[in-house]
Amino acid sequence: RAWMMSLPEKPQLLLEPFAGGGIVGLTVAFEKFSKHVHLVELDDQIASVWRTILGNHGTWLANRISKFELTRENAAQVIQSAPRSLREKAFQTILRNRIYHGGILAKGSGMLKRGENGKGIHSRWYPETLHRRITSIVRVRRRISFSEKDGLDTLEQYRNRSDCVFFIDPPYTAGGKRAGRRLYRFFEIDHERLFSIVAKLQGDFLMTYDDAPEVRSLAEKHGMQTELVAMSNTHHAKMTELLIGRDLSWLSNW
Repeated sequence: RAWMMSLPEKPQLLLEPFAGGGIVGLTVAFEKFSKHVHLVELDDQIASVWRTILGNHGTWLANRISKFELTRENAAQVIQSAPRSLREKAFQTILRNRIYHGGILAKGSGMLKRGENGKGIHSRWYPETLHRRITSIVRVRRRISFSEKDGLDTLEQYRNRSDCVFFIDPPYTAGGKRAGRRLYRFFEIDHERLFSIVAKLQGDFLMTYDDAPEVRSLAEKHGMQTELVAMSNTHHAKMTELLIGRDLSWLSNW
């Protein structure tokens, strides 16, 4: 929010090339910080959710969640079955995200046993909240577009757009970091190529990375500024994250 508000004028477009849950893109769409938001995600499971919500079945998905009776048996039946439609795949993906350890969709994850406060698979299953979030996105979907494609290729495609700004949050695998490998199905990324592309973007950008010497070295090589900021993870543990940009002076007012 602070970054977008610091821009000299409202951009035509915000591009989020590694969207995942798209929290930044959604915030920009809801707050109207840019005229349009374009989310990009390569993972077909996550893509099914965006395509369903931003297509014609967002309301169906919200209602499917609110009416689902969550038991381990019912959840296993949904997860182990082959989805017969895109919207069923979207529901399956959300279900896995909410009842798996850490919300991880990558291979090797599984259902929560104890969970938070011993609630097991009910720890993060808030159907009313999910219903409200999805229906809220449906109401602003005309301001959001989605592509199921490679984030680096998309950055290349938009790099000459001076009326576009970029929020870039790639998998954290630079410098041998393991977090991205554990969390994402599509964690392989050419970090050298990413920095090379970002350095040529005509529009402003903000990148977030796990702090690593290799990342700082790439940023310095391409004349980018870095700043370490505090954050909380999904378990509310205090952590730090490296912000990278062309000009981070706006952080002094944050």
